[in-house]
Amino acid sequence: MARVRIRTRAQSRTRAQSRTQAQAQAQTRTGDRTRIRDRVRGRIRGRVRGRTGDRGRLPGLELAPEAHRPPAWSRVLGLAAVVLVGAWLGLLVVGNVRTQVGPMDTTMTLRPSLTGGTKINVSPLGALYLDTHSGPVRLDVNVDQLDPVRAQALVDHPERLSGLQDEVAHDVEHGTLDLAVRSGVAVVAGATALGLAVYRRPRRALAAGGLALALLASSGATAFATFKPESVLEPRFSGLLSSAPALVGNARSIVTEFDVYQKELARLVTNVTKLYDVTSTLPAYSPDPATLRVLHVSDIHLNPASWKIIASLVEQYKVNVIVDSGDTMDHGTAAENGFLDPIADLGVPYVWVRGNHDSRTTQRYLARMKNVHVLDDGRAETVAGLRFAGIGDPQFTPDRSSVPGGDAAEELAGDRLATALREQRAADTPVDVAIVHEPSAARMTDGEVPLVLAGHLHHEQTELLPHGTRLRVEGSTGGSGLRAVEGRYPDPIEASILYFDRDSHRLQAWDEIKLGGLGETTAEVSRHLPEDNQPGANPSPSQSPSPSRSTTGTPSPSAP
Repeated sequence: MARVRIRTRAQSRTRAQSRTQAQAQAQTRTGDRTRIRDRVRGRIRGRVRGRTGDRGRLPGLELAPEAHRPPAWSRVLGLAAVVLVGAWLGLLVVGNVRTQVGPMDTTMTLRPSLTGGTKINVSPLGALYLDTHSGPVRLDVNVDQLDPVRAQALVDHPERLSGLQDEVAHDVEHGTLDLAVRSGVAVVAGATALGLAVYRRPRRALAAGGLALALLASSGATAFATFKPESVLEPRFSGLLSSAPALVGNARSIVTEFDVYQKELARLVTNVTKLYDVTSTLPAYSPDPATLRVLHVSDIHLNPASWKIIASLVEQYKVNVIVDSGDTMDHGTAAENGFLDPIADLGVPYVWVRGNHDSRTTQRYLARMKNVHVLDDGRAETVAGLRFAGIGDPQFTPDRSSVPGGDAAEELAGDRLATALREQRAADTPVDVAIVHEPSAARMTDGEVPLVLAGHLHHEQTELLPHGTRLRVEGSTGGSGLRAVEGRYPDPIEASILYFDRDSHRLQAWDEIKLGGLGETTAEVSRHLPEDNQPGANPSPSQSPSPSRSTTGTPSPSAP
């Protein structure tokens, strides 16, 4: 009986100990749960306090967002991209103004640009470019239509034309101010809307809109500071006419359908010059009917299309005399002489000097034509009121080779021409225009004549020489001839109209005319003024350059 009681007490103690251990473990688990719950609640409270500005947040939670934040330069670039794209979209969508300018309905728009300036679109005929200002914005003016009612009112009441200039100026000023306000609203709205879509924070979006407005304001200030009102004196016109010879096809078919090509090309230059006359009614240099007009051509190289183009220019510009600075032929053979016969039908005097592709045979053939004046060995002639003197190229390289010692020969020819110019001035018959073929020969006349014309290089350029002589090098009026189809891109067809004062014989301005080469349909006319004819210039009474000079010739390139 005693044993049974002892075991029962032992078992009781064991059971009690087990219950105690179980309770302790349960309490431990409960405590763990409580501590974990408290930690989670603490973290949540810390994050909430961090968002509301409480400084008591946990260090670990405070540093975690910084680890994933992008670098400062990335955020700046992102904001700049939002500002630029948003401003551009705003201008594109709502940043234009429809306004009336005289009898025309126009649309004015600001566009991003690296060069600035103003573009006047005369759709579908072409565009007029003015270098009015520098800066990251360009003013586009689209001429939408001519209002027939207002135009007819001007026709019925010609006295209103006297006030048309003031009316147009007022309309342009009003339209420009309206465009500035609308463009400001457009860039702010565009940048703010895009910023809100990207950042989803009003402060960031408003910052983007403010920066866009500041960018537009700084662009406007730059344009105002660099504004050049005299830019309207030197417009550049370009256009692509639907009637141009696109129907002719590629260069291979041009050879077989050349008559169609040259007729279409002549019609192209006719329409371009007519449009240029219309757009030149801006306050630009406008030659009066008494102005002497000289057409400068060069390096025709047996291109029959050139005669159609020259005839068109003579008619449209009322040309008084044509100057050809050589390389009319390609090989100078007697068989090619028939190519020169259209010169007799141009209806104006034709002054010519020999190029390195023109032979003595060519020269003798031209000298027999009634309206052709062949100049050589410094001989001078007065033609259409201007006095010309010239010398033929001393080289003859129909195979386009470079002759050893050719540069010295060109400089010697230039010296002979300079001597003849001095003799003319001593005889009180000063020469107005000298003509050579090679520019290196032309440089030797510096200081002896106001203007010297040349060719040979197949690209146009103008240079004022150290002693006051202006050198005008003409491009190829034949587009380098039929050899132009050998290259990847055909050479352009180039010519110039030179305007001279009838009394002083001073060069007033010149127009550079450039047409697309074989098979192309582009056309461009640009107006240029000499320095002494710019606004505010005071030309000297005597236009004759100083007779003293000391120049050295430059090496000539291989013969084109």
